[in-house]
Amino acid sequence: MKLSCKLGVVATAATAFATPVVADTELTMYYPIAVGGALTEVVDGIVADFEAANPDITVNAIYSGNYDDTRVRALSALSSGEPAQLAVMFSIDAYDLIEQELIVAFDDIEGVDPAWLDSFYPALMANSRIEGKTWGIPFQRSTIVAYYNKDMFRAAGLDPESPPTTWEEMISMGQALTNGDTYGLMIPSTGYPYWMFQALAIQNGKEVMSNDGLTTYFDDEAVVDTLEFWLSLSQEHGIMPEGTVEWGTLRQAFLEGQTAMMWHSTGNLTAVKNNATFDFGVAELPANVRPGSPTGGGNFYVFEDTTPEEREAALRLIEFMTSPEQAAAWSIATGYMGVSPAAYETEALQAYTAEFPPALVARNQLENAVAEFSTFETARVREGLNNAIQAALTGTATPEAALSEAQEAAERLLRAYQ
Repeated sequence: MKLSCKLGVVATAATAFATPVVADTELTMYYPIAVGGALTEVVDGIVADFEAANPDITVNAIYSGNYDDTRVRALSALSSGEPAQLAVMFSIDAYDLIEQELIVAFDDIEGVDPAWLDSFYPALMANSRIEGKTWGIPFQRSTIVAYYNKDMFRAAGLDPESPPTTWEEMISMGQALTNGDTYGLMIPSTGYPYWMFQALAIQNGKEVMSNDGLTTYFDDEAVVDTLEFWLSLSQEHGIMPEGTVEWGTLRQAFLEGQTAMMWHSTGNLTAVKNNATFDFGVAELPANVRPGSPTGGGNFYVFEDTTPEEREAALRLIEFMTSPEQAAAWSIATGYMGVSPAAYETEALQAYTAEFPPALVARNQLENAVAEFSTFETARVREGLNNAIQAALTGTATPEAALSEAQEAAERLLRAYQ
């Protein structure tokens, strides 16, 4: 069935059964937090505030690991008949969720305000709007930013207020910062290698996919050159460890002084701020042909297999959690960006960013941001690209051969959708 046909089915179902919210609606929300602690407490606090303001709605928040874990658990619950009305999942899951007829468009939920759908940053909506419908609402959103140790910059004779703005500067500064047990730069290549690679490819002037989810460009000359450049940072320039760099331990490596610069999600900002024992800075990613970063993180989705009352209750919860005041508090507590311009106009976030300007870097980078890598068959296509990146970085295949294989696999997977 073509995607456009499926959109019509979902829209008709959503509109036909829309009725007002009644008392005592219970929601189960799956949420991606890999471990307990601060983030769990923040979300619990927001949910408690919502329930206090909406006594007719009860929210059961299930913390379900990383984004992939959350998708698996939420969809398993749906298939087994367990309750699940909404979830925060990867923004890049939208094509697959639509194709499987699992989510409802927000436009088709009774009572949604079109102006509200237009109130979020356009760059954060790029993964959400497909064939004229809005399928996801941004919440836990990010761009990749460059963290750097200002004390190490000073010790190396570099200006701590002037991080690299080009690839050439990144290499030269990285060489000045590399010594002993410290590398000048670490870019993670596990966890979400495709995300970091997409950033490098954008900076090298090339998108790795089309904007309709149907085509990839992994074997394009500029994309191959991008992977060769990433490999050169360790093999030729010596500013990064050989092999792979672990996503999950990189923040701690930065805090322990094992690297002077790291690329990572802005979602780490508050944790770095609270734990760094040195002066640090945050910068937009450096440019080659152009500057840029993909957006990242999660969107709210409402599942199709829900009652009209549950949909409207879910809408109220999502409106509450993405309101300017809550988005500002969330950004301050986590480092993820406020998802709307109105969030940055709140007194709380204006005061915070005046005191701590690094909190504006990810937001400012939206000017040069693009949609995160997403296609039909996203998980399988993405896995092929991840494998290609890691094969090149570990020396088991050349960048050209690895990306050519990934492109061939992607073409096979996407052929049915073309």
